[in-house]
Amino acid sequence: WSDYDKTVFYNTYDVTSFLKNGKNQLLVLLGNGFYNEQGGRYCKMKISYGPVTLRFVLNVVYENGKTVSVVSDGSWQYAPSAITFNSIYGGEDEDARIAVAKWKPAVVQKGPKGALREQIAQPVRMMETFAVKSRHNLTAQEIEKASTAKHQIPAGTFVLDMGQNLAGFPMITVSGKAGQQVRLYLSETLTPEGACNQKQTGSPYYLTYKLGGKGKKDQNGKKLETWHPHFTYYGYRYIQVEGAVMVGDENPEGKPVIENITSCFVYNSAKKIGSFECSNSMFNQVYQIIDRAIRSNWQGVWTDCPHREKLGWLEQDWLNGEGLVYNYDCRSMIEQTMLHIADAQHENGAVPTTAPEYIYFKGKWLDPFAESPEWGGALVALPFLYLEHYGDDLLVKKYAPQMIKYVDYLHSKDSCFVLRQGLGDWYDYGKGRSGFSQNTPMPLVATSHYYQWVKLAQRAAAISGKADDANRLAILGVDILQAFQKEFFHLDKSEDGKIERAYYGTGSQCSDAIVISMGIVPSQYRELVLQHLVADIHAHGDRLTSGDVGNRYLFKVLLENGYADLWYKMLAHDDVPGYGFQIKKGMTTLTEQWNPEMGASMNHFMMAHINNHFIPNIVGIKIHDGNVTIAPQPMGDLTWAKGSTRLANGKQVEVAWKKLVDDKLEVTVDTGSDVAYQIDTTEYQLKERSNEKANLYGTYSGKHVFVGKCTE
Repeated sequence: WSDYDKTVFYNTYDVTSFLKNGKNQLLVLLGNGFYNEQGGRYCKMKISYGPVTLRFVLNVVYENGKTVSVVSDGSWQYAPSAITFNSIYGGEDEDARIAVAKWKPAVVQKGPKGALREQIAQPVRMMETFAVKSRHNLTAQEIEKASTAKHQIPAGTFVLDMGQNLAGFPMITVSGKAGQQVRLYLSETLTPEGACNQKQTGSPYYLTYKLGGKGKKDQNGKKLETWHPHFTYYGYRYIQVEGAVMVGDENPEGKPVIENITSCFVYNSAKKIGSFECSNSMFNQVYQIIDRAIRSNWQGVWTDCPHREKLGWLEQDWLNGEGLVYNYDCRSMIEQTMLHIADAQHENGAVPTTAPEYIYFKGKWLDPFAESPEWGGALVALPFLYLEHYGDDLLVKKYAPQMIKYVDYLHSKDSCFVLRQGLGDWYDYGKGRSGFSQNTPMPLVATSHYYQWVKLAQRAAAISGKADDANRLAILGVDILQAFQKEFFHLDKSEDGKIERAYYGTGSQCSDAIVISMGIVPSQYRELVLQHLVADIHAHGDRLTSGDVGNRYLFKVLLENGYADLWYKMLAHDDVPGYGFQIKKGMTTLTEQWNPEMGASMNHFMMAHINNHFIPNIVGIKIHDGNVTIAPQPMGDLTWAKGSTRLANGKQVEVAWKKLVDDKLEVTVDTGSDVAYQIDTTEYQLKERSNEKANLYGTYSGKHVFVGKCTE
């Protein structure tokens, strides 16, 4: 994933172990990827930067110190491979009978325009495999009902449940005759008949393998061929097998036999550094399905879904930022994402909703998808997430010019300092299927984020020594704030002039939570707005109504203002809207809709906001500018919790707490001997210590056990 007109990433490999005495042959297999998506089956869009091309350098260092570089040039040769079709969106076909008949001189062509840069993020690899969980043989009646004019399902077709929704592809080991064909359809869900259903995920997508008849013989003399695609992946749980039988099946027609089949989970190899577990088993399962969704959508970019879109929609990267950085090593990924965003920024300063920007949204109902400040603002939010968690201002300084350019662009689009563009609180909860915001005015969400980005860009300017820009943006921030109050603040009074309630916009949960969290509410009305927010939650049966954007602020406000028990009650159930309903419905990845029965993607992490709080709030490991504070937040009926994370320097922090019979809290902290942390000594008393590294100001290192009051 990159805008090849701006950036072309290259990878380096140590191939020493592949060398052998005598002659060595270099073979490179090329596929289309996003460089040359031509369609042919399902595709989100068609895009091409030119024919597939190669830039290759092999540096050889001999034992005597001599160096030689082998470079791809006109002396190289090419030939069509056995891969007859490949599409990042549509699938892949291979005919293993095809062998190189004749090598032809390579065509030297002009490469892409972008600057050649070493890939920053960790590589995407085949990380896990899953075996078959169950099987369903489609009956003749089911086949007839599930077949369509475009896809007539053949007799003998069966569907495998692999048990885990994921991003990747199947790998098969198959025996049979040369020219026999196996076709695999993949899906997240099934039709009523039990066939693979690609209605919500991009159709048709399938994989085809024609046997070459040249496999290695097993102990029974069968020639076994093992295959998986190379240049495509899909989000799926189910595999529909057409034209083959499973080993052990009756096979009167002599179809190819699948000796083994596995699902290969393919994702970015960034390290998992966090852990979480608590006494609420549902929360533990939610933590797991969020991890599976994040991993599925962590490829060369953070995608929204691994099938129909595969695009780098930007809002989720920062709205779920704490959940990412506490659980995974995100440094290189954030750095690469920032490069993508900078490449995608338009000359006028606008930042699109996706980066790389492969598709341009134009049209009356599509315009909000082209630009939305909650999405484009990732340009501003991610460097500050990087700063606050890792204590490094590298990205703030590097991208300060782009941030300033962006907020200047937003200023050019405002109307008397009110911004009226974008998607607002996308996918908030209301009647029917979620989508465009139902509960909260789009301009309120847009303008509040406009204000937030201006304030952060002001900080970036100050950090970068751009005093004039910092001063100018400070004035702009004041103007936006005044306009915001005038446009969206409501103060209801009784007939005798007594203030009855204060709220913003429609008084929705998103409206009030955003302004409280951002510090927009005048201090004298803050408590009234908070009370209005809490009252609205109660009015909805202690359930949320916010969406993709609002959830972040709603959760933060409740947890930071003494309403942890309400936050817990709002989420610790198995109804809609809530995470538990997805667990009840058997989901193995987080879904796009709160109610997966309403369709859409079954593999999205955009609603994973609860994950922002498992480690820093429930467990109580808080990291700010690289510094550690321990502050557990017991809530609801939780009796214990434990978790860990890793600091930027690679050091581990582990915390475990449990409620004691006297309703006090016992907290065990282990950071190793060289990592300092702080804990509030007015709340906790030291019970046990593993070393003497402690002082009267609440700073410790190593392993200690504390006992304190069990309070919110």
